[in-house]
Amino acid sequence: MAVKAGASSGSSTVRPPSQTARMQGLLTVIPMAVVMSAGPQIVTATFLATSHHPRRNSLAFLAGVAVATTIGVTVFYLFGGIGGHEGGGKDWLDWVIIGLLVVLALRVFLKRNEEREPPKWMGRLEHAEPRFAAKMGLLLYLVMPTDVLTMAAVGAYLARQDEPLWHGIGFLMATLLIAGIPLIALLLLGRRAETLLPSTRRWMTENSWIVNEAVILFFLAVEVFG
Repeated sequence: MAVKAGASSGSSTVRPPSQTARMQGLLTVIPMAVVMSAGPQIVTATFLATSHHPRRNSLAFLAGVAVATTIGVTVFYLFGGIGGHEGGGKDWLDWVIIGLLVVLALRVFLKRNEEREPPKWMGRLEHAEPRFAAKMGLLLYLVMPTDVLTMAAVGAYLARQDEPLWHGIGFLMATLLIAGIPLIALLLLGRRAETLLPSTRRWMTENSWIVNEAVILFFLAVEVFG
C-alpha cells in the first residue's frame, strides 16, 4: 500500500521537453533576421555587390556582419540570463523585452516615409576595399539602433526561454543569408544582376518597413502570449 501511495503521489512526473519544444526558440527568432538587414544594411550590401571587387567585398562585409551579430546576441543573452526565471509568470526582463519590441515597432513605423540623403561613406563603396567592407558590416550591424534593439530582443528571449546560446545560430545564418542576397544574385545572374540589384534595392528601401512590422508584431505576440 505504501508503495502504491508513493507511486500515486509521484504520478505527475515532469517529462523532459520534446525536441520540438527545445527548438522553439531557434525557430521563433529566425524571422527577426529580416529586421536586421532592412534599410542601410541591404543598401550597403547591394552597393558592394556592384563595386570593383564585388565578391571579395561582399564576403568581407558578411564576415563583419557575422562578428557583429554574434557579439550582440551573446552579450544580450548573457544579460538576459542574470537572475534566472522562476515561476510561470513574467518578470521584469520579460517586460523589458516586450518594451524593446514595442519601441522597435514604433521606430520602424514612424520612419517608414522618412527620406534621407545617402551618407558620405556610401560614396566610397564603389571603390571600396575588403577591409573597409568588413568594417562597414561590423559597424552597421553593431551600432544601428534597430539592430541593437533586435539583437537585445533575440538574445534576451533565448535566455529567458532557457534555450542554449547555440540556438541563436539560426538567427545568425538567416541574417547572413538576407545580407548575402545581393552576392547570391551576382553569382547566379552575373552581369544581369547589375540592372536587377538597383531596382531591388529601391523596392526594399520603400517597402521593407511593412515586412519588418509584420515580423516584429509576430515576435511580440509570441513574447506576450507565449
